[in-house]
Amino acid sequence: MDITLIREQLNTLGGAYAFYYCQHGAAPIFVANADRFTAASIIKLPILLSFASLERRGEMDLNEVCDLDAEAPVKGAGFARRMRARRLPYHDVLLMMMATSDNLCTNLALRRVGIARLNAIFRTELGLTGSEIQRKLMDFAAREHGLDNRIGAQDCVRLFELFHNLPAEQRAWVEPMLLECQDSNLLLRNIERDTLHFYHKTGSITHVLHDWGFTRTCDLFLLTQGFDSERATGDIFARLGAQLLTARE
Repeated sequence: MDITLIREQLNTLGGAYAFYYCQHGAAPIFVANADRFTAASIIKLPILLSFASLERRGEMDLNEVCDLDAEAPVKGAGFARRMRARRLPYHDVLLMMMATSDNLCTNLALRRVGIARLNAIFRTELGLTGSEIQRKLMDFAAREHGLDNRIGAQDCVRLFELFHNLPAEQRAWVEPMLLECQDSNLLLRNIERDTLHFYHKTGSITHVLHDWGFTRTCDLFLLTQGFDSERATGDIFARLGAQLLTARE
């Protein structure tokens, strides 16, 4: 891999970036010009891990039923707001949070645990010191007042360790949620469909594109924000994905 070429490509974007790649068993590669980013939907990764932590302690049962009408419906990603079924187990709420990036389901998860408690879990249990939830999803008024959800590039490296070290019984329900991510527009864009198992989560809002994930042989993420061209940024995601996600399962 030509790290100089990757750095040169990322520097053409005109914004902040953080790139990480580690082929299992080899030294990792980390290239970044910033550490803290607007999280967009990859904030859902530490939320999911927080639910796993609560389940391990016996403080959360994924079969507990969630009332989808407990939060106001919000637009954006996902379709839970349109479903006729209005009561689902939290397992299915988390599944939609990850697979379709459903914002209503995410807000229901925030409601169930509480934002302050989630932030405490991030810091003290997960060791994520640069990540924080400041607002619910699609809360534009809060965002206009400077509140946003943040994630650190170093925290994204830490996330790989956290996911890989989950107990086997939790990996059995967590990993399928990542595998069902329906967004293939970033690192997977130039990968032939149904040829790769990529356990990942994307995130995108205006001037922000992220993709974080792993295969059975490598870990990879690219965080970008403040770029000049979304199309050019997407092209770099696609090229890197095609080049680096080479393991076929």
